[in-house]
Amino acid sequence: MECAMGTDKSWCRCRHRHGVRSGQRLGLVRHHNTQQHISLLFPMEKLDSLKSAVASLSEISENEKNGFINLVSRYLSGEAQHIEWSKIQTPTDEVVVPYDTLSPSPDDPAETKKLLDKLVVLKLNGGLGTTMGCTGPKSVIEVRNGLTFLDLIVIQIENLNSKYGCNVPLVLMNSFNTHDETLKIVDKYSNSNIEIHTFNQSQYPRLVVEDFTPLPSKGQHGKEGWYPPGHGDVFPSLMNSGKLDAFLSQGKEYVFVANSDNLGAIVDLKILNHLIQNKNEYCMEVTPKTLADVKGGTLISYEGKVQLLEIAQVPDEHVNEFKSIEKFKIFNTNNLWVNLSAIKRLVEADALKMEIIPNPKEVNGIKVLQLETASGAAIKFFDHAIGINVPRSRFLPVKATSDLLLVQSDLYTLVDGFVIRNNARANPTNPSIELGPEFKKVGNFLGRFKSIPSIIELDSLKVTGDVWFGAGIVLKGKVTIAAKPGVKLEIPDGAVIENKEINGPEDI
Repeated sequence: MECAMGTDKSWCRCRHRHGVRSGQRLGLVRHHNTQQHISLLFPMEKLDSLKSAVASLSEISENEKNGFINLVSRYLSGEAQHIEWSKIQTPTDEVVVPYDTLSPSPDDPAETKKLLDKLVVLKLNGGLGTTMGCTGPKSVIEVRNGLTFLDLIVIQIENLNSKYGCNVPLVLMNSFNTHDETLKIVDKYSNSNIEIHTFNQSQYPRLVVEDFTPLPSKGQHGKEGWYPPGHGDVFPSLMNSGKLDAFLSQGKEYVFVANSDNLGAIVDLKILNHLIQNKNEYCMEVTPKTLADVKGGTLISYEGKVQLLEIAQVPDEHVNEFKSIEKFKIFNTNNLWVNLSAIKRLVEADALKMEIIPNPKEVNGIKVLQLETASGAAIKFFDHAIGINVPRSRFLPVKATSDLLLVQSDLYTLVDGFVIRNNARANPTNPSIELGPEFKKVGNFLGRFKSIPSIIELDSLKVTGDVWFGAGIVLKGKVTIAAKPGVKLEIPDGAVIENKEINGPEDI
């Protein structure tokens, strides 16, 4: 695999080697050898010419220009934290609090209203649905019963506001990729009892690797010249938008930040109550790892502070240990609860210096670099920061059509905008679903199922080739369906398939 720095695989080997998983879209990918390599190519003197090139870009604000130059300066200075493996400690229950030990939320509706009136819900809405074959924001993909991610989020908050007479606003952090279309979509909720705010995260120029100039300076003024610098940008962007000060003036205290595609990320009164009672400025929801999550970032105690450890920070000789479920038992869901006053204090002090993630890309044959940060890495800068070890039900991301199959099946039901797991399934873990490339795009996926099969008793499903499903099919145990090359395989209506490998009609 050719990397952005030619044949030097150290440049992006981490991203290729480790991949990324669900709630952990971003992980630290910068090693000292990579850092040294970049710094040799681009000495700090290059920064002055970059500053003048960036100053002339009319498309972005002064805040964005300053933020970008600050990020590049930090990157070139090689300030990456080196983790000493022997100093890593497993966090205690005081640092990563078991969800079951949280006090119950208040019984009195008036007290609940007081709690909720301190809350803002923010969804990260910068992603496009391109990996699932959709144009526009991912949050407008239909999840179930004709309702999109955004519809479900709005219904949930509407129900909270109606039930308790509170005013929980919804904030969408868009990127320049999703902003215009999101504004049109949000219009349809104008009659709801919910305030919807939108703001854009920063827009930074991609850096041309060859000469360290901004790509837009080379005439690439379209969207391909720019990038949104990861969800770590949520804190300065919320501040720069003016929304943070506005919410503080309304008496809001906490923001609940989550990915818009995580159907499990719903407002939780017990968590909110705990944070307010204990004055925790930051809380990361973590959940027990399964074998599917071994690459996910985890929380550690390090030199007296809680911090996020990503797989790319792990020395090669400890990678298997990091992936083991025995030592590192939890991973980051990217559901975060953060105190608004603390965000203001830290952004104003320029204290949120999260690890930088170099993300090499190629645009129209030009090798470019994107520098990004992740919001989970901010945990170590906040006072009294904690993790809460939450049930798996709070982590239900839809990253691919295989996830869509789960949430559209009888494994889940929809109640008041909440996707609730069916108690009829005895196994606490979900079945593993692997669908071939024919199912990758949402349109193709929907077209290949007359109706979604019953999977209450399914352990695993693997489908390859030109397979089509009839209505009322039941799948149980371990099922593999592999159509022969060039042959269309139709699973008939009403078929019950249990612990079978199917290669043709004769196997059904």
